[in-house]
Amino acid sequence: MRQEGGGTLRVQSLGFLRQPRVRRILTLAGWRIAAGWPRRGDAVGIWGAKPVSRRGAWVASRSGAPLVTIEDGFLRSMAPGVTGAPPLSLIIDDMGFYGDARQPSRLERTLQETALTAAEVSRARDGITYLRRERLSKYTPPVPRRQVASGHVLVVDQTAGDASVSGSGASPQTFRRMLEAARVENPGARILIKAHPDVIAGRKDGHLVLEDASSPDDFVAADVNPWDLIEGASAVYTVSSQMGYEAVLAGVPARCFGTAFYSGWGLTEDEQRCPRRTRYLTREELFHGCHLAYPLYYDPWHDQLCDFETTANAISHEVSAQTAPCSIEGDVFVGVRRWKRRALTGFRPQLSRQPAFVDDIADAKHRAKTEKRAVWLWASRTDRSDHDALSAADVPVGFVEDGFLRSVGLGADLTVAGSLVFDSEGIYFDPTAPSDLEGLITQAAEGRVDEARASALIASIVAAGVTKYNVGAEADVSAPSGRRVVLVPGQVENDASIERGCGAVRTNLGLLEAARAANPDAWLVFKPHPDVEAKLRPGRVPEAHLTSLADQVLPDASAATVLAQCDSIWTLTSLMGFEGLLRGKAVTCLGMPFYAGWGLTTDLGPACVRRTARPTLDQLVWATLIAYPSYRDPISGLPCPPELIVERLATGIPTPKATMLSRLQGAFAGHTWLWRR
Repeated sequence: MRQEGGGTLRVQSLGFLRQPRVRRILTLAGWRIAAGWPRRGDAVGIWGAKPVSRRGAWVASRSGAPLVTIEDGFLRSMAPGVTGAPPLSLIIDDMGFYGDARQPSRLERTLQETALTAAEVSRARDGITYLRRERLSKYTPPVPRRQVASGHVLVVDQTAGDASVSGSGASPQTFRRMLEAARVENPGARILIKAHPDVIAGRKDGHLVLEDASSPDDFVAADVNPWDLIEGASAVYTVSSQMGYEAVLAGVPARCFGTAFYSGWGLTEDEQRCPRRTRYLTREELFHGCHLAYPLYYDPWHDQLCDFETTANAISHEVSAQTAPCSIEGDVFVGVRRWKRRALTGFRPQLSRQPAFVDDIADAKHRAKTEKRAVWLWASRTDRSDHDALSAADVPVGFVEDGFLRSVGLGADLTVAGSLVFDSEGIYFDPTAPSDLEGLITQAAEGRVDEARASALIASIVAAGVTKYNVGAEADVSAPSGRRVVLVPGQVENDASIERGCGAVRTNLGLLEAARAANPDAWLVFKPHPDVEAKLRPGRVPEAHLTSLADQVLPDASAATVLAQCDSIWTLTSLMGFEGLLRGKAVTCLGMPFYAGWGLTTDLGPACVRRTARPTLDQLVWATLIAYPSYRDPISGLPCPPELIVERLATGIPTPKATMLSRLQGAFAGHTWLWRR
């Protein structure tokens, strides 16, 4: 089983002291890291079986201190460690190095002795499914899926000097023998040779080279997801590479020319035998030992140890952020305010080519054409005509805008968004044209989505009282007993969703009049928009009209508080209508917001003939909150799922930078040209 500490770990290599993430995981595991000669009760830590580790092994043998071997886990990170990417898992082994079959290791003992319960078998089966579905490996390159014709034979190279090669009883000559065996045993088959990621990165040498392949296309010297090569292979030949283990998980025959950590258990064809391994394992037992029981996992969102599932989820979101169609790498952005720009780039980490920000469509078009860039328009500050003009010029173009779970604080207060939407076709608040969101909702209505996850997300949002901005104070709706409460949320009247999605009624006054006419006996609660109340945007209702139409006005109330106390909502296009749907409220729309037209609301405004699908609420939420936006954790700065954003918003703590910007804005409130650009 995994080894956690409880004492001092003496290290003899500066590498431990130079890697903050490694130190942090070891500290969380209970170890205190220190250099020097071990004292009584101390252990000596070494990294794998690298040459530099010999000094630590010598110190342990001379001092009598126990030796602890540290190594990366089998699910490490998106990028290889040689690029500087910190690990998200570590192996801490007090018996040996799992890659050296000449001696026992904690992993080997776990696999040899552990019997699984039915629940553990089920968890392992789910873990294998998740690993394959999300295409996760030790390193998971953020690359598009590669289509490889089935029936090929995959030969896996490894780095020269890799300790797991010598530890498996193999040598450099073994790789040549393996390649020859693959050709002899599979006459006529296409042989693919896969280079190691460290070789691809130019940091190390391999054993096999381009000349060993039958053609240049048969030597895979570019980043490719390992699963794209494994699945569809008729066989995988390896010395001790982890790809042989993944072939076993995929049900692909694997032949091992060295004694790998996963060989000798009856799941591989082995050139060598390890007499200590006498047990025959199932795939689930092998996966449970290697991925669930053996490593320590780190949660980068909460800075704590965690389980396999949490780390797998974190890596999956990081890879998804890099491989999304809207990669933003090197793209041109139009209309993005200066204070938003740095935060926007954080939604796509590890950019090798920074995006460009301009304020002029002509400039964007010129740069896109001459530098072969795509263009993203900030949706509420540009127009559909800008999009169409760029599209007509054969420039790839899309819209970007704040998401629906945004922040603790208003955009007008310069609070950085925790979610953005990148829409390559249109934008969610413009019903006059199709959008990616409409397509996702239509797809969701066909039932091919995770509705259970969407239902759980709804429950967490409601329980936490989370809305888009999460501002305002607790407030009581003072309706007399028995009176039905109708909430009328005010909006900014020059909001793009009103300009593009409303018909004859497009003002707060008109909305109030319509709501009162249809609900003469109801208790009408009007909640003005915060930006309007702050006199930053248009939309004030004259006091005389407000007094005659509304029974109660709650200008500073939190949206969650008021939503919880109302029976129904009348709105133009406000997001509070969607937030009301999440809370089971009846919603009437006088405009056509993104959530209207699908059969879940009463629609009194312009129709949208494209919206013929009839999703359930769970399906609508899956498309709107899970599939459509991109999320960025305001604490760690990493890509994250919506569930984490809900957790962050529930704490009610804005980021320090956002707080500072908000204070600066307040100091210069009379000079909006400084902070609105």
